[in-house]
Amino acid sequence: MERAQEHASADGATASAAQPAAAGVALELLVHGVGGATPEKMLNDPCTVRITGDDTAAVYRRADDVDAESGPGDHRSGPVPEAYVWSNLTSGNGTRALWLLLLPFMVVNLAHWMRPGTRGRTRTVRLYGLLVRLAGLTLTVLLVAAACEVALDLAAWQCAGTHACAQRHSWLGFLAPTVSGGGWWSRPGRRLALASVLPAALIGLLWYLSHRTWSAYESQQPPVRAPEPEEETGRTALGRPGFWYGRRLGARLRAAHTAAGLLTVAAAVGIPAAGFDRGPGGPAALDALGRLLDGALVTGAVAVLWVVCRRGRSERRLDGELDERLVRRLPLAALTLLALALLYAGWERPHWRSHGRLPGDATFGGIALVQGLLVIALAVVAHLLHRARPAPRAAMRGLGGPAVAMLACALGGVMSGGVSQRVADWLDGTGATIAGPPALLTWQASAIPPLLVVLLVLCVLLGRSTWRLRHAGLDAVDRDYPGEAKDPARSRRIANARAMAALTDRGPLVVAVAATMMLVLGAAALVGALTTEKTPAGAAHGSPPFVQGAADTAQALGSWLIGLGFALFVTWGRRAYKDASARRTIGILWDIGTFWPRAAHPFAPPCYAERAVPDLTWRMATWTRDTGGRLVISGHSQGSVLAAAAVWQLKPSERKRVALLTYGSPLERLYGRWFPAHFGPAALSSLHRQVACWRNLHRLTDPIGGPVRLPGGCGPEVDREPLKDPRAYGRTDRHPLPAPILGHSDYQADPAFAEERERLLGRLRPEMPGPRRPGGEPQDSSGRSSA
Repeated sequence: MERAQEHASADGATASAAQPAAAGVALELLVHGVGGATPEKMLNDPCTVRITGDDTAAVYRRADDVDAESGPGDHRSGPVPEAYVWSNLTSGNGTRALWLLLLPFMVVNLAHWMRPGTRGRTRTVRLYGLLVRLAGLTLTVLLVAAACEVALDLAAWQCAGTHACAQRHSWLGFLAPTVSGGGWWSRPGRRLALASVLPAALIGLLWYLSHRTWSAYESQQPPVRAPEPEEETGRTALGRPGFWYGRRLGARLRAAHTAAGLLTVAAAVGIPAAGFDRGPGGPAALDALGRLLDGALVTGAVAVLWVVCRRGRSERRLDGELDERLVRRLPLAALTLLALALLYAGWERPHWRSHGRLPGDATFGGIALVQGLLVIALAVVAHLLHRARPAPRAAMRGLGGPAVAMLACALGGVMSGGVSQRVADWLDGTGATIAGPPALLTWQASAIPPLLVVLLVLCVLLGRSTWRLRHAGLDAVDRDYPGEAKDPARSRRIANARAMAALTDRGPLVVAVAATMMLVLGAAALVGALTTEKTPAGAAHGSPPFVQGAADTAQALGSWLIGLGFALFVTWGRRAYKDASARRTIGILWDIGTFWPRAAHPFAPPCYAERAVPDLTWRMATWTRDTGGRLVISGHSQGSVLAAAAVWQLKPSERKRVALLTYGSPLERLYGRWFPAHFGPAALSSLHRQVACWRNLHRLTDPIGGPVRLPGGCGPEVDREPLKDPRAYGRTDRHPLPAPILGHSDYQADPAFAEERERLLGRLRPEMPGPRRPGGEPQDSSGRSSA
C-alpha cells in the first residue's frame, strides 16, 4: 500500500506545502539513531507514505498527514510527525561487508577530526591535518605491501621457487623451475610480474569503491549560501558552506593513494630485478634501465607526497572545482611505471634464482618507523593546540587524535601480519620449506600477548571500580524511589545498569593505555627485528631458559592469536555478506565511525552524513520558508548529531525558527569529548543561542546519551533532570507488571518526551505565553519569565 500511495501523494504534498499555511501548523521531524528504524515504527502507524527521497534515504509521513499543510486546523492538537530514515546509508546490501577491509582507514580518518579546538594558529591546525594525511598514506602503502608480501614474496618467490613447496601446491606448478629449466613463467622476474596482478587488482578495487561510493553517498550538494563569519557558526567548521562537500580534496587524495599503491607494486617487482642487475653476474645492459626505473619510482613518490601535502580541506565555500589533469594523470603515470617495471622484471635473466626472502624487512620496518614518528609528531602538535585553548573534558587532554592514529596503524599492522602469517602457514605445512614472512611481522605478532595482559589487568581494575560504583549507587536508587518497599535484587539491577553505563566515560583511559602500549611494544618489535634480523625465538636462542621460554611462548601465542583474529575477521565479513542482522551490526559500527567526511583517507568507508545532513537541511529550510510554520527537529542518539549538524547548516534567520529536541544524545558525552574542535563547549553554546530553543533528555542508565553540560550564560536550561529508569520501582496500579530498564531506547514512551515537545512548540509561538514555571510564572518564547 505504501508503494502504491507514495508517488500519487508526493506531488500533492509538494503542492500543498508550497502554499502558505496558517500560523498554527507545526512539524516534528524525527531522526532515528544507530541501527536504523522503519518509518512505521517511528511514526507508530502501519500506513506510511514517502514524501520525498529515494530508497536509500527518505522522509515519510502517515498517510492521513500527507496534506496536513492545506488544513492545519485538523492538526492543532499536536505537530505533524515526519520520519527521516537513513539506515540504508550504512546497512544496506551485502557489498557493505567489503567495508571491513577498510577499518584501519576509517580509524585514521577519525583522528583527523579529533584535533583540539583552538582560535587562530592556522598553521598549526594545517600541520595537524597534514600529519594525519601522511599517516593515512602510510596505511595505504602498508596494505599494498602486505598484498605484495603474500602474492609476490610468499607465493611467487618463495613457494614457487622451492621444489617441495611447489609440488605441494599444484596450482603453482607452471611457475616452478625444474631441472631442465622450467617453462617461460618459471623465471623469477616473470613470476613476480604475474603475481603483481593481485595487489594491482586490490588497488583497482579500492579505487572503484571510493569512486562509486562518492557518487552514491557524498555527491549531494548542500544549499548554496554565502559564507558566514566564524561568530555566526560558533567557531565550528560544521556551519561552513563547504563542510559537507569535499569533492576536490577527495578526488586529489584518491588519485594520490591510487598512485602510491601502484608505485608500491612497481617497486616490489622492479627493485629485486634491479638489485640482481647491479650484483655480480647481472647483465650490464639492464643495469642502466634499473637505475632509471629507480629514479622514476622516487620521482613518482615525491609527486604523491606533494599532492598529499599541497592541499587540505576547503570548507569556507562550496568548492565544486576538480583538478581534472591531476586526478587523471597521476594514477595514469603510476600505472605506466608499473607496466614498465613488469616489462623490465620479465626480461630474460638466465642466472637469476630465487632464494630467501624479498627485501620485505626493510620495507615493513621503514613503514613502522615512519608511522611511529608521525604519531609522536602528531601528539606534539595536538598538545600545543590543546594548551593554547584547554578544554577541561577533552578526551586524553587533547591527545585523542594521536592515540586513535596509533590504533589505526596498529590495526593495519595486525591485519597485514595476520594475512601473511596465515598464508605462510598454508603454503608451508611443515614449517621448514620456505623462509616465511619478514621477521618484523613475527615480532609484531609476539607483542600481542603482553598487550593483552595489560588490557586484561586494566579490565579487572575497571570491573572492580564498576562494582564499587554499583555498591555506592544503591543509596541513590533508594532516594530516587522513596516510599517503595525495597527489593535488594531490584535495587542491585538498577544500580548495576547505572554503573555499567558510566563505563563509557572511562573510554579515554582504555584508549590511552592501549595506544601507549602499542607504541612502546611496536618500537621494541622494530628494534628487535632490525638489530637481530631473527624472530623473537631465534634472537633468544642461547639465553637463560626463562627468557627462551618466554620468547617461544610469545611468538607461538602471538602467531596463533593473529591468525585467529584474521580468521574471525574473514568469518565476520562472510557472515555479514549473507546475514542481514550481522550486516546491521556492522552498519552500527559505520554509523559511529563514518559520520565524518573522508578528509584523511580516500579509501575509508563513505561518509553518510554528506548525504543525510544536506537532506535534513533542505527539508527544514524549504518547509519553514514555504509554510511559515513551527518546526521541531527531534533526534535520538546519532540522529541528534545529524540534527545538530543540519541546524548549523541553516541560515541564521532559519535557525531562529527551529527548535531542537535531543534524547539519548552523545553530543557532549562522546562527540564533545573526542571531537572538541567541532562539538566542544563553545560550539554547543553557540548552537543553543542560535536556535529558538533546545531541550535534551537523558538517563543515568544510558551508556551512550548524556547531558549537554552547557556553561552558564546561555539562556534557558537545556538539560532536563535525568529521567527515571525504570519508570516504576515495583508493581503499581499504573504499572501492574515490572517496568523494564530501558537504558538507551524508547525515550518517546516517557511522558517527559511529549511534555518537552509541547514546551518547545509553545516557545516557537511568540504570540502565546509559554508553559509555566514550577512556581507559576508564565514564560515568553525565549523561555524567560514574562513577569
